[in-house]
Amino acid sequence: MNLKSKIVLALLATSSAAFAQTAPVAPEVTYNVGVVSQYRYRGLAQTKGDPALQGGVDYANANGFYLGAWGSTIKWIKEAGAGASPAADTKGPVELDVYGGYKFEAAGVAYDVGYLRYQYVGNTYNNISGNVNANTDEVYGAATYGVFTAKYSYAFSDLFGTANSKGSAYIDLSANLDLGNGYSLVPHVGHQKVSNSPNASYTDFALTLNKDLGDGLSASVAAISTNAKNVDAFTVNGYNTAKNAMVVGVKYSF
Repeated sequence: MNLKSKIVLALLATSSAAFAQTAPVAPEVTYNVGVVSQYRYRGLAQTKGDPALQGGVDYANANGFYLGAWGSTIKWIKEAGAGASPAADTKGPVELDVYGGYKFEAAGVAYDVGYLRYQYVGNTYNNISGNVNANTDEVYGAATYGVFTAKYSYAFSDLFGTANSKGSAYIDLSANLDLGNGYSLVPHVGHQKVSNSPNASYTDFALTLNKDLGDGLSASVAAISTNAKNVDAFTVNGYNTAKNAMVVGVKYSF
């Protein structure tokens, strides 16, 4: 398996600045740390169903520009090597996302454009025959109107170690519904198209309930599913990374 996926959890997950909808009124640096029962990205398991530690830092300027970094423990690269035939010695226990972009508003619509680098620190994913280094570069653009957000991400490198996959794209549609009393509900659907690998393309779905616990602490629970029909393509060392899952977690922001 040479894709990675996770659900975007509004309170837990990745790249918090990249999904903010408006720029702050003054330059600001924020931090976050958290733990999830398992790490999913674009619907696919990154930790073989095991918990993950996560954290990040974000800088946002009043003029709309932002920078940030976010990291998580992962297992998919090591597991891919163990499940390969022949087995390969693969390393890469940490994902580090580095991103930057610009946010602005026009005619009642909030826009967000930027660049995201997925760095799998010290990874040797290319030790598996037919694969390449897992590090990935994407540019993205998002538009938010009311509670609805549409986002398009385009990979101008190979995608998560899949050879000859430049030009892959991910389309993400979501809503952020305020339920009151600190609760919010986030429905999501996304489609990952993998260039030159039609059996690896799929759609993922998620429904996330978030709760603001106060004093920078938040919690979430997410139900995640995919329509991945090619089980072999998404099975890594005997584990189906595309199967249905529930993810719970807590995060502290400061």
